[in-house]
Amino acid sequence: MKGTDTSDLWWKTGLIYCVDVESFLDSNGDGVGDLAGLTRRIDYLAELGVTCLWLMPFYPTPGRDDGYDITDFYNVDPRLGSLGDLVALVRTAHDRGIRVIADLVLNHTSDQHPWFQRAQEDPESPEHDFYVWRDTEPPDTSDLVIFHGEQKSIWSKSKKAGKWYLHRFYKHQPDLNVSNRRVRNEIAKIIGFWLQLGLDGFRVDAVPQLLTVGLHDQIENDGLTDPHGYLGEVHAFMRRRSTDAILLGEVNLPYREQETLFGTPPAVELDLIFDFVAMQNLYLSLARGEAGPLAAALRTRPPIDDVNQWVTFVRNHDELALDQLGEAEREEVFAAFAPEERHRAFGRGIRRRLPPMLEGDQQRIRMVYSLMFSLPGTPALFYGEELGMGEDIDAEGRQAVRSPMQWAPDASGGFSEAAPEELVAPVVGGDFGPENINAHDAAADSTSLFNFIRRLAAARRRSVVLGWGSTELLEQPETAVLAHRAALDGQDFVAAVHNFSAEPVETRVLIPDAEPGDELEILVDVGSAGNDAKEPIDAGEHRHRIRKLTVEDDRRVPVALERYGFLWFRPFRLGPDGIF
Repeated sequence: MKGTDTSDLWWKTGLIYCVDVESFLDSNGDGVGDLAGLTRRIDYLAELGVTCLWLMPFYPTPGRDDGYDITDFYNVDPRLGSLGDLVALVRTAHDRGIRVIADLVLNHTSDQHPWFQRAQEDPESPEHDFYVWRDTEPPDTSDLVIFHGEQKSIWSKSKKAGKWYLHRFYKHQPDLNVSNRRVRNEIAKIIGFWLQLGLDGFRVDAVPQLLTVGLHDQIENDGLTDPHGYLGEVHAFMRRRSTDAILLGEVNLPYREQETLFGTPPAVELDLIFDFVAMQNLYLSLARGEAGPLAAALRTRPPIDDVNQWVTFVRNHDELALDQLGEAEREEVFAAFAPEERHRAFGRGIRRRLPPMLEGDQQRIRMVYSLMFSLPGTPALFYGEELGMGEDIDAEGRQAVRSPMQWAPDASGGFSEAAPEELVAPVVGGDFGPENINAHDAAADSTSLFNFIRRLAAARRRSVVLGWGSTELLEQPETAVLAHRAALDGQDFVAAVHNFSAEPVETRVLIPDAEPGDELEILVDVGSAGNDAKEPIDAGEHRHRIRKLTVEDDRRVPVALERYGFLWFRPFRLGPDGIF
């Protein structure tokens, strides 16, 4: 690995931060967050250590699916601002060293989109073939619906057209026919438009449903015989327009099907893919207080090319999906973290944020984020995670976790000057409300979760191996403990040890290529023997507090961890080096 690789493949060592613009900050007092408000908070994101800002849909929309039902792919919803505001945001972010990507919704449009309106009215129009139709009544497809309990079929009849149209999602979101060359050309124009305005890439929504990869229904795109070829076509076009733009894929599938969607260089399809498998097994490990499920998932995580990357995450903007777990395993996680039916969504996911699920246990919460940042890959945060925000469980569906950002300890959480009843959504109340959880107080408190995550991000930036290295589990005897490392070039590594148990534990971690007497520098340390601090020892910011571990004769390192304790360590070196 050359030092210049870290800039050429910038996504390998980044920190992604997802924002729902309408819920982040209101700049004009109308109760709706906007692009101008987000621009005011770019310095906040830079201080946290964010290097890539991911914008959820900001396009014009009827608002029936939080912006994913789009009526114009070439504009900004007037509630959120203008194209000029978007350009100002991108320019300001770039000035702070933050790239900006946006949701690319290729699956469907709103049924209010002019394309669909023309498609219904005139079967001879070019737009009619933008969508997928059938003339006869469809068979029962209830087993194929994504939103169980809200949709009964993936087909609905258009009275105007006298035909049934396909919709893998809601009935007001007719699927685009990506096997149609006109549709493909339009998608290319959309990509080129936003790249020209300064975006650095896209998060591709619902890739399996777009391409029917790994799913058992082939009905919607019989004409698309090479889905991988199409995704590669999209990526190649994007790279012709912008040489370092990225495609980040939402691919909630087993590893073997995720792996195929990376492509094979130079025919890359996706640059990054969310690691849904590890995320879901993390929650199973948390429910059991054992590292085994996550360890088993990581053992099967396939190696990927240097140009690709896994994205690690704890929470995203949707329900916390658990469909890669077995039914009994999913019930375990439900029992632990979503015991009430209202905590659940679509029979497969959880409508809650992490802190309430863990009952506000700060040590346990920090252990989870330490683990996320220490796994090889690129970490991603959903807005408010860095504060420990909770959810509004009374909100409808996925909106439970999309409540207004909490900036200050007032009735509107500093989100808006509008009255609370005029906000786009209610502010979370109770123990996780803004009087207890807000950015103003967190930034000033050196022991806050915000500053903890900021230090993790800084430690990670100094540890390039975490973005570039391969995952290796380290042998140790305790079932509650996960010991792993990211290794690069056979010598450089960062190792981490995490205790999933509510009880203290002592273990001995094997370092296979170490020699007796080797010294290991502790990089991050909370809840291990000799450290009672509630903030991480960060070797970069607190040189006077550095502690070391010593490899013993059997090439093992003794580690004592308190409840939910953890530490990171690496080979100790004097003087500067090119990796850490």
